[in-house]
Amino acid sequence: MDIRPEFKKKSIRSYVVRAGRMTDGQKAAFEKYWPDYGLSLQDGSLDVAEQFGRNAPQVLEIGFGMGGSLLQMVQAEPDKDFIGIEVHPPGVGRLINDAGKLELPNLRVFLADAIDVLEDCIADASIDRFQVYFPDPWHKKKHNKRRLIQSDFVQKIRTKLKVGGVLHLATDWEQYAEHMLEVMDAAEGYKNTVGPGQYSPRPGFRPVTKFEKRGERLGHSVWDLLYQRTS
Repeated sequence: MDIRPEFKKKSIRSYVVRAGRMTDGQKAAFEKYWPDYGLSLQDGSLDVAEQFGRNAPQVLEIGFGMGGSLLQMVQAEPDKDFIGIEVHPPGVGRLINDAGKLELPNLRVFLADAIDVLEDCIADASIDRFQVYFPDPWHKKKHNKRRLIQSDFVQKIRTKLKVGGVLHLATDWEQYAEHMLEVMDAAEGYKNTVGPGQYSPRPGFRPVTKFEKRGERLGHSVWDLLYQRTS
């Protein structure tokens, strides 16, 4: 199969594709497990009941990287169905390889840009929890406008969340955390679950990654933000 991310022709992207070589195992995973786990923009609006064979709470994660924490959540919450979106083929290959070996039924994956997936495939008011963990901080001031968490983007997410659903953000870059807090506290239709201007304790459903544990030993912090759709 052609192992490249799907995207439509337009100028605004939610990601930057970074170089990365796939292992033979990751390539083989696409051949073996993509028919079970893969979703395509070309299929249009996603029928989650048909995909998963049931009606269950829906969790959508944008940018799952190598998929380690998402895999843990899929295993820990079998009562929920998970949709992952990523443009990095090695990460997708690793995730579906691990999920396939474990025969996990509650996961599906897009190898595509998140903006395209939200516009073309995800029904309005259908998602119970959105997750965006450790997005590129674009730490240089001249690049701040490239950050994923911006007013327009979180409003696009709001339309896909159920009323009462939660958007969960996490970052290990303090300046980006401050930016996220500013954007979200000003966003229409959201409520900070722990109070305006406050960061949330890490919720139990978000695993602590090896990268995060290493950062903690070095004195680095992680900021979690949880916002509920109110309207």
